[in-house]
Amino acid sequence: MLAVKLFVLKSVTVLFRIRCVLYLVNYISSFSSQSWIPNVFKKRVCTTFVEDSISNGALCQCGGEREAHDSVATGDYFGEAIVTQWDSRQHSSECPTDAYGELEFAGAARKHSHFLRLSCDTSPQTVYTLMTARWGLPLPNLVVSVVGGEGNEKVKTWVRDVLRNGLVRAAQSTGAWILTGGLREGLGRLIAVGLAPWGLVHNRKKLVNAQGSFPARYYVQNTSRDSYCLDNNCQAFLLVDDGTIGRRGGETVFRGRLEDYISHQRTGSGSIEIPVLCMLISGDANMLERLDVSLGKATPWLVLAGSGSAADFISELLDNLSSVSLTSTSPPAEEGAEGLIASLRDMVRDKLQRYFPAEIELEKLVDRALSIYQKREFITVFHGEQEGSDDFDIVLLKALVRASKRVSSEANECTDELKLAVAWNRVDIAKTELFNGDIQWKYEDLEDSMTDALINNKPQFVRLFCENGLNILNYLTYRRLEGLYRSLSDSSLAYVLLQRRLSERLVLTGSQPNLHAVSRLLWDLLGDVCQPFYYKTLDLNPSTSTRKALRQVNKMLLGECKYRDQRCLSPWAALFIWAVLQNRCEMAVYFWEMAGESVLSALGGCKMLRELSKLESETESKLAMKELAQKFEDLAHDVFGECYQSSESRSFTLLIRKSPVWGGATCLQMATAADARKFFSHDGVQSLLSQIWWGDMERSTEVWKLLLTFFMPPLLYSDLISFKSVSLFFVWGHSEEEAEEFRSLKENPKGSLPSNSKRPFIVSRWRQFWFSPVTSFLGNVLMYFLFLYLFAYVLLVDFKPPPPDGPSTLEVVLYFWVFTFVCEEIRQRMRSYIEDVWNKCDLTAITLFILAVCCRMFPWSYLVGRAVMAIDFMVFTLRLIHIFAVHKQLGPKIIIVGKMMKDVFFFLFFLAVWLLAYGVANQALLYAYDPRPDWIFRRVFYRPYLHIFGQIPIHEMDADKLVEIPCTNNATLVEAGAEPCMSTYANWLVVILLAIYLLFTNIVLVNLLIAMFSHTFSKVQEHSDTYWKFQRYNLIKEYHSRPCLAPPFIIISHLHLFIKRCFRQIPSVKSKHFVLELLGKKASCLDAWEAIQKENLLSAQNKRKRESDTVRIKSTSVK
Repeated sequence: MLAVKLFVLKSVTVLFRIRCVLYLVNYISSFSSQSWIPNVFKKRVCTTFVEDSISNGALCQCGGEREAHDSVATGDYFGEAIVTQWDSRQHSSECPTDAYGELEFAGAARKHSHFLRLSCDTSPQTVYTLMTARWGLPLPNLVVSVVGGEGNEKVKTWVRDVLRNGLVRAAQSTGAWILTGGLREGLGRLIAVGLAPWGLVHNRKKLVNAQGSFPARYYVQNTSRDSYCLDNNCQAFLLVDDGTIGRRGGETVFRGRLEDYISHQRTGSGSIEIPVLCMLISGDANMLERLDVSLGKATPWLVLAGSGSAADFISELLDNLSSVSLTSTSPPAEEGAEGLIASLRDMVRDKLQRYFPAEIELEKLVDRALSIYQKREFITVFHGEQEGSDDFDIVLLKALVRASKRVSSEANECTDELKLAVAWNRVDIAKTELFNGDIQWKYEDLEDSMTDALINNKPQFVRLFCENGLNILNYLTYRRLEGLYRSLSDSSLAYVLLQRRLSERLVLTGSQPNLHAVSRLLWDLLGDVCQPFYYKTLDLNPSTSTRKALRQVNKMLLGECKYRDQRCLSPWAALFIWAVLQNRCEMAVYFWEMAGESVLSALGGCKMLRELSKLESETESKLAMKELAQKFEDLAHDVFGECYQSSESRSFTLLIRKSPVWGGATCLQMATAADARKFFSHDGVQSLLSQIWWGDMERSTEVWKLLLTFFMPPLLYSDLISFKSVSLFFVWGHSEEEAEEFRSLKENPKGSLPSNSKRPFIVSRWRQFWFSPVTSFLGNVLMYFLFLYLFAYVLLVDFKPPPPDGPSTLEVVLYFWVFTFVCEEIRQRMRSYIEDVWNKCDLTAITLFILAVCCRMFPWSYLVGRAVMAIDFMVFTLRLIHIFAVHKQLGPKIIIVGKMMKDVFFFLFFLAVWLLAYGVANQALLYAYDPRPDWIFRRVFYRPYLHIFGQIPIHEMDADKLVEIPCTNNATLVEAGAEPCMSTYANWLVVILLAIYLLFTNIVLVNLLIAMFSHTFSKVQEHSDTYWKFQRYNLIKEYHSRPCLAPPFIIISHLHLFIKRCFRQIPSVKSKHFVLELLGKKASCLDAWEAIQKENLLSAQNKRKRESDTVRIKSTSVK
């Protein structure tokens, strides 16, 4: 026990030392990262004592005591001091700052705030760089400087509500900085950057540390009214030091210079300068000078009327003064003008006496007030008691918008105003102020703002611009499209994937994304569903190898890229793909609404998003991609539903039409690649598949009629089976009017039929029956059963010895039959061979059969070949499951069985753990020494596995029921093969382990497996019909592409097809049932019709949404 205690004590000591070292490393790293601050930023210290007459010589005019000064201002021969007025520049000096770092407020559970003591003469550029580059504050889109409210004046309740609600809401919506006094005084608590005078901060000695504080612990206390604590809601503090103690004023000049410097910097997007707005709350007479100087720099002000003296004075001044313009250039000879100015001065003087009765220099204040009145266009008055805090954020932004019109340096004054609205993402203000019909916007005015809106993900502005004069065809060139891809965020998945593709290129071409890299990325996501994007623009052949294409692109990029100035052929589709790659939901949906080929575009977006979700590592992004993919699948399903209700034949054409925008892909191909099960479950898609499945026969034909005709072909020419009057291909390739005309000609024997009916009736009816996929399916099923019967007969009865005695004639027929299977698999691989589990099953069966045939030809491997042949028969028999997947009742159950197989693997994992644990322990307890490998495997794995099913050899495990058998404990004899004797020493433990093992496996694991099966069944059964309909498409397409004859007679069809394709060059007609190419007017009509159905769907959805909102509002009002 003592050793254990010592070990625990040592472990705790080591852990404590490690934590101390880590804390020290973090402290040193934070210290070293900011150790340069004292060399750059200074503080001010009063070096000359200038006597303050009010304190009877005890204090200096800076507020400090005499003992804290190095020198005293000298006096003259009469004993009076020459220096009577203290000046910060003359009587204080700069030295390295001793207060900086991070500030931790005691009891406040929030992130540490940055703070810095700096001289009032510090350069604003250095301070701004420190806050953005070192402190990590984001670049602002707006700066609101809250001034006034200093001292002990109590702030009104409605002002606090405006600040806490309206100001914070406006700051959040625009990404603004709020500059405050930084002290817990009149303005309350705001998330802001505090600029406070160093000498006024309470308990400031806690912040002093020449090496920096990381952090400095600061206690906020209820102190006297003459001292002020820092506000714990500020993210950063700039403690301005002018050498004074307990006095204000030094920070005002620095604050003005900082505001002016920030107003000339660019926003985060870099499109406009950062707007600065000063907000006046209350204030004293000195605030008029601050206001006048700031207005002289064209800084807009927002005055809160009713908040206090200075704010109320400005509000009344602007409301009551005459609208006559006062200018300094008025001719003095005009007596009327002089009289008007005098009356105005008297009016202003009376107001100043009423609001500032203690002020002496009234004439100077009158001049300030009249100067402010002349710049009244930069002032906005907010009456908070009447308007409320809900409208404050809009008023705040409108004040900047109106002020920006006065200072714009561009020819079009509204351009900067628009850029401000885009930077703040306030589309409501843009609609009411800029796009209200008063301004005629041109394409050139919206171009830059459109780019900002796209890059910064502001879809509402993109919609607004496109609705008010921006032509997307002129806007989107390939150069601008490449610029949009270059603006991808470094953390986005699309950027990472593009960089991987760029790494394939030569270093000479740089690392900037281009169209070829985008094309390669889309090829990775979409696969071979469609041809490569942008290859025609880059003058590349789709059949060109990747390496050759890279060389051509590198050569092109080193020269003059003429394609970049070309207009994008499909701008909406290109922007849709760009938005989908970034997982921007609202913008992608808007571009989908504007793009053509709505169904295919939605399925394409679904495919890309599901592929991206497989590559995404972050859980939230992965879920967002899956949700957006499902949304696009729902849109494709709904739009196609509208199309199907409008016109059945056109909707079928829509499903199989090749798209020039999406690289020749069809809706069915894209839906298959995107795993869009819901889309396939639509009645329209299933109706098309059923028509293809039955071919030219009526869908109501009974199966017994097909089987009867299959064995008695002359019944084809009777009325037993009904055939359609118009072929599928003719209906899908032509309009409904043309199809009706063709039907009338078929019914009228005197009319002339189209030229596509060249074959005699006997031949055409024969082809209509035997070329239907359902007939091919029935033939393959019947012949496959016959094949299995032949296989079983050969394996059980007619499996002859090796040559020369064998193989038998029936076995040779079996070999030929499997050879036709191989030919069909080769033909499928030459076409679009879908790599699913059943094709892998076919390859496995054929491989095993070839191996078995090779082995059975030699005497030494004859039995091995027979065994492999037996296993191969099982594989061929399991292939029947796929054949019956087309059945409506069996198909869903097959899917459920496939899902349950995954559950079995998890069950086997847990079972293997218990088998190993129990088997090894049981073997070790029962037999002291048994080196035979086969018996070890049998007793460790095989016997415990049989225990689960009740086969427990009690006579070999229980000592009370032990049967005497010849055995030995001699190790030599045991190694020679003798049976070892069972150990009875710990037999009681063997029985206990057996009981525990059976309890866990038979009760816990088996019930776990049953529960997993139940969950899988209930989950899949709910959507089993959807799964089956999706799987049905693959089966129908497979048998549609197969020749009409089944193996082994399929070899005749293979020879016929080889002659037709290779020698006679006759294209396949069947392929057009799944792929149809429309050109010219027919394609345009189909696109227009699909767009109309999409608009109908969107209108219906918007109407339902409005009705639901109305009902919700009514129900709320009733409550």
